[in-house]
Amino acid sequence: MEAIELSEQDHRFKYQLSEEPGGENIKACFACGVCTGGCPISDIDETYNPRKIIRMILLGMKKEVLSSDLIWMCALCYNCSFHCPQNVKFENVMEALRHMAVKEGYVHPSFMETISQIDHYTQEMRLKMIHSVLDKKTKAHTIKPEAVMNEVIKNHKGPKK
Repeated sequence: MEAIELSEQDHRFKYQLSEEPGGENIKACFACGVCTGGCPISDIDETYNPRKIIRMILLGMKKEVLSSDLIWMCALCYNCSFHCPQNVKFENVMEALRHMAVKEGYVHPSFMETISQIDHYTQEMRLKMIHSVLDKKTKAHTIKPEAVMNEVIKNHKGPKK
């Protein structure tokens, strides 16, 4: 684990973030970890940890946060917000961080649209996968998600215009 040199951090970062739309409640976080416990992304990727991201924000690690790939992994699913006892609204914080990353030149502005398209596409594919297995819901069976995905992709006609 790397040591954090607090004197080199931007102690105004949490205040800057709290002034961004969506970042207003960041200072209310007391790092209970409920956001991480309910996060579907942290379930499949151990490097993704909302609690760690919030801790980095509160410590003033602006450059590390805004340049991090982690802020783009959030699915914006709102699970964290449903469980947060402090009403931090972490998905809104993530959107605010993404906007700050673009505004401060850490990522190209077109990247936000790319992520939005990926999010839409994955939801569309999920729905198609579910539709493809609904006729089996009353029978005992084993479904391999990879096989269902491959079949859906094979039959997918591309994005709607």
